[in-house]
Amino acid sequence: MLQRRSDEHWAGRLYMRKISSRITRHLIDAPVSPNQLTWLMMLTGIIGGAALLVPGLTGAVLAALLIQAYLCLDCVDGELARWRKQTSTTGVYLDRVGHYMSEAALLTGAGLRAADLFKHVGAVNWMWAFLGTLAALGAIMIKAETDLVDVARIRRGLTAVKDSASVPRVSGVATARKLAAGLKFHRLIGGVEASLVLLAAGIADFAHGDLFFTRLAVAILAGIAMLQTVLHLVSIVLSSRLK
Repeated sequence: MLQRRSDEHWAGRLYMRKISSRITRHLIDAPVSPNQLTWLMMLTGIIGGAALLVPGLTGAVLAALLIQAYLCLDCVDGELARWRKQTSTTGVYLDRVGHYMSEAALLTGAGLRAADLFKHVGAVNWMWAFLGTLAALGAIMIKAETDLVDVARIRRGLTAVKDSASVPRVSGVATARKLAAGLKFHRLIGGVEASLVLLAAGIADFAHGDLFFTRLAVAILAGIAMLQTVLHLVSIVLSSRLK
């Protein structure tokens, strides 16, 4: 599954676990390891981001399909590891790196797509590439903020953080966090959600005849990523995670 601290990704619950479990059954005796599947997951996610450089609706469709394949592999590698009892620290590490790299590639690819690289070099609007890179940086920072909690705790000799410690101690911040969690706007910068947003933008652009909707999507995703980076950091510092 996509790494969430407290719940399964909605796409996994809705349909992907039904698909992945059938694939996993056929791989139980196959000469492939869970970690090899994780490497393949990582590669698929990165290629999904690169697919956005393909002009027109084709690029948006390819990216969305590849991210679905990335999600499927993300489910299958964990299922196979648990079935074979081959879970490992290396597998967890590669899984996290895979999510970092794949989501960053997707958002960076979205920015390059919005910049319209196939124009004459002097006509390329690099502002959109910058916004896509900013969104990618935000997505990485949010994951790093979460992962570094356990790093900080373990370096102090503490155990990994529990979900109950994530609630901020300041009531106003706790309320804001609960509201943000209910709206779930932060999930738009996740790989699956962002690929679907960019697919919708690609379809709208195809009908409109330009890149207006892709550029709008990139600007929104960059704004969400930057806002969530700050809010997530504040939420962690004001919670009991670091105690």
